[in-house]
Amino acid sequence: MKNVLISLAFLLTACTSAQINQALSDANKMMTGEKPLTTAEVGDGLKEALIKGISNGSDLASQLDGYFKNPEIKIPFPPDVKKVEDRLRQLGLGGEVDKFVMTLNRGAEEAAKEAKPIFIAAIKQMTIEDAWGILKGNENAATQFLQRTTTAQLKEKFAPVVQSALNKVNATKYYTDIVTRYNSIPMVQKVNPDLDDYATDMAIQGLFTMIAKEEKNIRQDPVARTTDLLKRVFGSVNK
Repeated sequence: MKNVLISLAFLLTACTSAQINQALSDANKMMTGEKPLTTAEVGDGLKEALIKGISNGSDLASQLDGYFKNPEIKIPFPPDVKKVEDRLRQLGLGGEVDKFVMTLNRGAEEAAKEAKPIFIAAIKQMTIEDAWGILKGNENAATQFLQRTTTAQLKEKFAPVVQSALNKVNATKYYTDIVTRYNSIPMVQKVNPDLDDYATDMAIQGLFTMIAKEEKNIRQDPVARTTDLLKRVFGSVNK
């Protein structure tokens, strides 16, 4: 080991700063016995981090008021028919609108209870082709990758879950009542937007927001890395 360090010191005199840092890193690994990360470890670490993120995120979102009282993911009245909300409030029916918004978020909270296995199945199918790029990427690179590659599949599987949840909490009924009441107002342009599609998109968007927060936490906070694999994979980024 002494000879290794002497040789290293001699070579450093002719190296650039980047080469010096790499050499020191390699020497440190030789002395500590640490092995370089494999592609499989990176892939497994990213999957583990995402599974941890969706588990924590869906657990938080599925609690009472998990959506409704979280300003980051609260689902508002559908913006493409904002005129419905505005007109009904002008007519003194704001309470009906507020009741619908609450049940809309209750539906998302109910659906989030069923989200975990759907998301985890998608995560497990993720390839490791982009693993190294994700690991060295920004604080939500893994979430963005999952969002980009699985949203369509997730929406297809999650849509019936959201629809069932909306029916369970009467959000669909309240929405139908609101739209029917609005459409009965003289001289207004009739509306009939798809509530299930809107609620599904917003519920998924909220869950990705929660996953991104968990990913950022794992990347930045060593305490959040609760397994040896997470510590090894994400700890390597901070070295």
